[in-house]
Amino acid sequence: MSYVSRRDFLKFSASCLAVAGVSTLLTGCNPLGSQQQLSAVVFSHGVASGDASQSAIILWTRAIPTLATENTITLAWQLATDAEFSELVRSGQASTSAEKDFTVKIDVQQLVAGQRYYYRFIAANGESRVGQTRTLPAEGLAPWKLAVFSCSNYPAGYFHVYREACKRQDLDAVVHLGDYIYEYPADGYASEYAEQLGRTLAPDNTTETISLTDYRKRYALYRTDPDLQELHATLPWYLVWDDHEISNDTWYSGAENHQPETEGDFFVRRAAAVQAYYEWLPIRPPMGEESIQIYRSFQCGDLASLYLLDTRLIARDQQLDYKDFIDPQSGAFATDAFRQAMGAERALLGAEQLQWLSGQLRGSKAKWQLLGQQVLMAKMHLPAELLAVTDYSTLPAKLQDLTAAKQRVLLAQQQGRDPEPTDLARVSQLMPYNLDAWDGYPREREQLFATAKMLNKPLVVLAGDTHNAWHSVLSDQHGEVVGVEFATASVSSPGIEKYLSIAPEQAAGLAAAFQLLMPDLQWCNVHQRGFMVLDITAAEVQCHWQFIDSIVTPDYQPGATHQASFTG
Repeated sequence: MSYVSRRDFLKFSASCLAVAGVSTLLTGCNPLGSQQQLSAVVFSHGVASGDASQSAIILWTRAIPTLATENTITLAWQLATDAEFSELVRSGQASTSAEKDFTVKIDVQQLVAGQRYYYRFIAANGESRVGQTRTLPAEGLAPWKLAVFSCSNYPAGYFHVYREACKRQDLDAVVHLGDYIYEYPADGYASEYAEQLGRTLAPDNTTETISLTDYRKRYALYRTDPDLQELHATLPWYLVWDDHEISNDTWYSGAENHQPETEGDFFVRRAAAVQAYYEWLPIRPPMGEESIQIYRSFQCGDLASLYLLDTRLIARDQQLDYKDFIDPQSGAFATDAFRQAMGAERALLGAEQLQWLSGQLRGSKAKWQLLGQQVLMAKMHLPAELLAVTDYSTLPAKLQDLTAAKQRVLLAQQQGRDPEPTDLARVSQLMPYNLDAWDGYPREREQLFATAKMLNKPLVVLAGDTHNAWHSVLSDQHGEVVGVEFATASVSSPGIEKYLSIAPEQAAGLAAAFQLLMPDLQWCNVHQRGFMVLDITAAEVQCHWQFIDSIVTPDYQPGATHQASFTG
């Protein structure tokens, strides 16, 4: 006989409180068998499912009452094994109100593993569209195919990337690694095409999102997008936030884009952002919707363990900034102070989450260990002199010069000669270009790598955040490879090509230079929008990057593709 610990009971109870209803075989959603009159509503934001496990699925919709004075509404819902709903598996009723922004979440439990299901919501005046979802297999090594997305900015362009994924018939689920929405005002980041594309912010939501109402309205806008709605209705989603669901470059007690003097208490803003996130997305927070603990895991049979991690809200210390180590008078860089700061004990996951992840890795019997998180984990180290460039118009020439130096060094080494000392110094003195990523938290990264190496469990890390696509090996401080990182391009947010003012015809050269100059980088695409398809089998994990040619025209064509594989 097995017993449920007090911690497990509290965890289960908290997760039950996170949704409008918990449906089991014994209770359904109405433990007393009561039936309330259904409300007349508008299903303007589609349906969704998520956090599918081997026995449970979250179902989601938003139902706006047709009567503006109505504060509480009641819906019926159905789950079946066929699209005609002749084979009902579960059904019930659920109520919601303005307090939850009229969102509905049902946690349907005690389901059959590895089963496809269909679901819908029913109101007094009609039905929602039908959604499709599926549970994870309980055992075996059947392939698992995931579409991976990040950084979807509504004003920046059309969500054609979501549409392209909808065309595929071979996907099992979606993983979204964050920046599902952006907090900026109407004239903010990447908004230059918004008016001509008809993708401006709502008239009553044009300022930066700070309050609960602000965040709710921003989600409401994004969820009107037809391509996003279609993908939500087609597949179960696994989601985790990045920074823009709250504010740019968030850490546990603040953010680059939060000014307490004018925008108030950061923790109040954070609580509002998290509440709206939980309301609008089909996830099951493991400790309930009052907690920011979002990290959780899922098991796909004996094939893969998927861990969704938080690198933003729970424990992250404030990012280091190069400018804080530059003397304002002399312009000299305080190398010793920087090294000391980089070597300090600074948290990204934090001790509790890292301990949880280590325990999960230790206990997993799966072939593959997948880490779904936000920021690049690989070492993205560039020659130090590149980081001193302030005039980006000179960057192509500087890169060309450094690339030539690196090629001379490699040639000399291949021929058994000593490279020119100046060349060797220029390409060997490397520094991380992005201190917001794991590169800014190297001690904690080494702790994770040491755990993976000790357990002999190579990591397959999924990342987003940068808006560009990357394939890197994960190497520890001794140069030993502990895994691989596959990073997705953005859905619509601009990447390095915009920040560095790189013309499309220069992009290939920039990517090639990065690949040559950064030792752990295997490949990159620095100028196109797209997504990844992760094809996981017992033999390998294959990553397929799919790009599209435009996000600023109503029509588009699938663009370039790239593939890489990892065999452990």
